[in-house]
Amino acid sequence: MADQKTEIRLAGFGGQGIVLAGHILGKAAALFENLNAVFTQSYGPEARGGACSADVVLSRGTIHYPRVASPQVLVLMSEEAKNTYGGHLADRAQVLIDEDLVQLETVPAPCSLYKIPATRFAEKLGRKIVANIVMLGFITAVTRVVSYEAMKQALFDSIPRGTEELNLKAFEKGYEYGLGQRSENGDQRSEKNL
Repeated sequence: MADQKTEIRLAGFGGQGIVLAGHILGKAAALFENLNAVFTQSYGPEARGGACSADVVLSRGTIHYPRVASPQVLVLMSEEAKNTYGGHLADRAQVLIDEDLVQLETVPAPCSLYKIPATRFAEKLGRKIVANIVMLGFITAVTRVVSYEAMKQALFDSIPRGTEELNLKAFEKGYEYGLGQRSENGDQRSEKNL
């Protein structure tokens, strides 16, 4: 990751584990990548079902403002989240979506769009609740804002005991799918080998 500040917004609906995913991402950066990280969340009073977001700001330097204004990485896991949080993007932003839950075919040039059926993959693993972990694997492979090992460590540090096998399968599924997306776009390096 470059020395500059990176603004990341994850958005979906309540109950998808968006806040947990943001927490794990921030932990991966701060504890295992030696970056400065700030994590904030926006969660409506609707509890489950309403749009929510998790903002993570990463930097090697001092972070002076904790909120995300124009994300370089925008992750959308619901249509309502797209409508609520999908407006402002940084130049050359990477937009990652759950393709079964978000209708989006293009993003403004020179931004990049990456699609994954995260919820479908989670359902095939037997637990829809791990769609957020599938997405974390995808984020790791596509954006490289943190390393594979850092995200994996933060994941194991954050999940309940007894769920490691399922969560690792979910993370690996998203990660491998993300590597395929990167190679389709001409970047074939495997982060595991960096």
